[in-house]
Amino acid sequence: MSESSGPEGAETPVAHIAHNARVWNYWLGGKDYYEVDQRVADRITRTYPSIREVARADRAFLGRAVRYLAGEANIRQFLDIGTGLPTVENTHQVAQSVAPSSRIVYVDNDPTVLTHARALLTTSPEGATDYIDADAHQPGAILDAATDTLDLAEPVAVMLLGILNFIADTQEAIRIVETLMEAVPAGSYLVLTHPTLELGGSANEEAMRFWNENATPPITARTRAEVARFFEGLELLEPGIVSCAHWRPGHTADDEKTVAQFGAVARKP
Repeated sequence: MSESSGPEGAETPVAHIAHNARVWNYWLGGKDYYEVDQRVADRITRTYPSIREVARADRAFLGRAVRYLAGEANIRQFLDIGTGLPTVENTHQVAQSVAPSSRIVYVDNDPTVLTHARALLTTSPEGATDYIDADAHQPGAILDAATDTLDLAEPVAVMLLGILNFIADTQEAIRIVETLMEAVPAGSYLVLTHPTLELGGSANEEAMRFWNENATPPITARTRAEVARFFEGLELLEPGIVSCAHWRPGHTADDEKTVAQFGAVARKP
């Protein structure tokens, strides 16, 4: 895809800096990216070849987590913050395939995602899907807007997949999670993925450094102990905080390659 055309249907100016939503879309096999995104993505892939596996494992984790929540946990409301560009098995598709009455609110503030929001707004006749143009740094505004679609008196699955790593200050990231989880009732869930250097080695560190020098927004990796702080006061589901490829994979976890992305789900008691 050329920079002159940009992502299909987009009306945004030509991009000169790689952006996470578009690069992630490229790694997932999508088509909504610019040449600059592909160049940066390919350079990172040469440095850290398993990055595509990270992207795909993260997406597969989303599917497993949402299927569990909409099925066994009987959750019917999902607040997906940091949605990214539409690709395979989006949250509403997975949730409504299990429970057609599921209600989903997507949140992102990337103009490319906004252009494609219409692709996220399909829904089953029994359910609802909405999109909020908002910044993860402003959880209060997100919650206010979400009430147009979600009933915050009923349990909600708050989904933060690969988004808190763009909040550089850990205390601010914790505050965001606390604000979101305080607003939802007991029986709600927190679903989270987060990149780490503990599982990826020096190549991952070099790849992140290159990203921060050549793309936006910058990434902050965190340790397992730091990620655990997001779940304080919540009940972690088994198997806890693990490589997202190993979270309830449906077969022996040893069959899945470890990727440098933590994944976990927890319930608010």
